[in-house]
Amino acid sequence: MDGRPAPGTPAVRFTEQPGPHLPPPGPNDSRQASGAVPTAPLNRLPEIPADARLTSLPVPAAPLANARFTGLPQLADVASGQQVLGPGSQGAGVLAIQSALLDMGFALHGGPDSRYGQHTTRALRNFQAHAARTFPAVRPTGTLDAATLRALDALAPAPGARGQSRALPSAFYDGQPVRVVVALREHRTFLFDPEGHLVDIFPNATGAAATPTRTGLKVVRAKLDQAAAEAAGARLWNDRHVFGVRILDLSWVDGRHSGEELHGTSAPALLGTDVSHGCIRHSNEAVLVLHDALSAGDRVAIVEHVDDPHLGVPVPVS
Repeated sequence: MDGRPAPGTPAVRFTEQPGPHLPPPGPNDSRQASGAVPTAPLNRLPEIPADARLTSLPVPAAPLANARFTGLPQLADVASGQQVLGPGSQGAGVLAIQSALLDMGFALHGGPDSRYGQHTTRALRNFQAHAARTFPAVRPTGTLDAATLRALDALAPAPGARGQSRALPSAFYDGQPVRVVVALREHRTFLFDPEGHLVDIFPNATGAAATPTRTGLKVVRAKLDQAAAEAAGARLWNDRHVFGVRILDLSWVDGRHSGEELHGTSAPALLGTDVSHGCIRHSNEAVLVLHDALSAGDRVAIVEHVDDPHLGVPVPVS
């Protein structure tokens, strides 16, 4: 049998009957017009209270790697984003940051003292101007946030060492070897030996906005000792000590007079700023090292940043 009614059997019309599971159709119910049999409503899951819903758990911050910064709760909080250090902060974490900046060649007048003041702000801002070229999340704010601390953790030397672990300038400018690279925006001077190995990094002060230090390749034209430096200061500025204890007079590499020098200073608190008439100031201790290391004819590259295209890509130096 195929389920069809036998011949002669009256057709049976099935109609929808109300029942306990289905209310009687109302005057506007579409079932009256269509005769469609409704489907049973789907079972709905109970609503989960908002405070019981799953949320993304925070990913723990990676621990700091440089032994200068490990084991310091203040810096662990910065690394995890729980706090930012700035003016008024103090403690062992601030001391570790100050020591690292000083060992990397950033100006910190008065030295590390565990207190976050204007000199720490300036030193950190100069570091941020440098680090932002390699770590794009770093901003020159002068405060220590997680991005800045991570950059310091990667670039600072090991405890007890000076210099920098990587992101250093090349000792070549347009293919010519140089003994000194002056990076204006970060206020640092890099001294290389004749083989191109980094010897040391010193803080500097450079030209003010109205009298900027000009970028390019220059050479040491003459070296002046303390007596000559004091005589020049007295003659030009009526101040014997304005040039510090040494002067290295610079000319352009083609022999033209530049009117700029590497020299010492009588105002070490201004290192790390744009304040000179175009010369590059250093501490008297640093200019003694530069004076002893350099000879007439040695090249000096002056650039805005250590990744200046004339220098090529900065290379790691151990």
